[in-house]
Amino acid sequence: MLQINEICKVYGGSQVLNLISLDIRPGMFGLLGPNGAGKTTLMRILTTVIPSTSGNIHYGDISWSNKNEVRKMIGYLPQKFSLYKQLRVNEALYHLAVLKGVSARLQKKMVAEVLDKVNLNEHQDKKVGHLSGGMVRRLGIAQAILGDPKIIIVDEPTAGLDPEERIRFRKLLRMLGEKSIVIISTHIVEDIESSCDQIAVLHKGQLKKHGNIDKIRASAKGKVWELTVSNEDFYKISDEWNVISNHKESDGYRLHILSDEKPEGALSIDPTLEDSYLYLMGGSGQNEVY
Repeated sequence: MLQINEICKVYGGSQVLNLISLDIRPGMFGLLGPNGAGKTTLMRILTTVIPSTSGNIHYGDISWSNKNEVRKMIGYLPQKFSLYKQLRVNEALYHLAVLKGVSARLQKKMVAEVLDKVNLNEHQDKKVGHLSGGMVRRLGIAQAILGDPKIIIVDEPTAGLDPEERIRFRKLLRMLGEKSIVIISTHIVEDIESSCDQIAVLHKGQLKKHGNIDKIRASAKGKVWELTVSNEDFYKISDEWNVISNHKESDGYRLHILSDEKPEGALSIDPTLEDSYLYLMGGSGQNEVY
């Protein structure tokens, strides 16, 4: 189990992370929050790129004060991942295996294994610069899992992928989560909802909520309302209430409203994960039309 205990980070007098504590078990773990929430800072601390100002992190007997040991058990795929475009896929992985300290006798076996896991066998002789966006993300995961890491950290996993590639990539991450801790950092609720067993919601450096999906959804129980209004009343109601989405219908609009109080004529509905996320963020995403 990965134990994160009261992690704080201060930059130039600003508190970027404030007393973040989490216990993360093997499986898929989602770190959800808007840009500027502190997700990237926490990822950089977990990957030993930067130290925390205070607090500590452990995985079993291994402390994050021992960077060399920590780096041996972590695989990382940043949001912006790139390699030398003139290298072939297998050449790039052999090069990275050397940098990761994989012994010469194991390199061929490990590279073959990761190529198989990410379904890039047929493309291993292609140059990196000729790969599609989805293939580049799969290559990124391949390099992250070289050496069979216990913890895999992925930042914005589906950024830049088309819908089919997103589905394939999520399936791959779920497969990896069967044996390892896989931490996904994202602001895309769908990436979390379709993959993760446990979720933490981060906002302005604070841990707002953590637990399974049902626990996060319960945050907005009794706070989400559905109201059907005429075309004439649409703008008036939208100005008066926090409308988080609206659906155009033949004779008006069906609104989803986020509020502690019940709007007149509205029905209470079960919150989605996205509803609860917006509630924890203080309510945003107003007037999205579907």
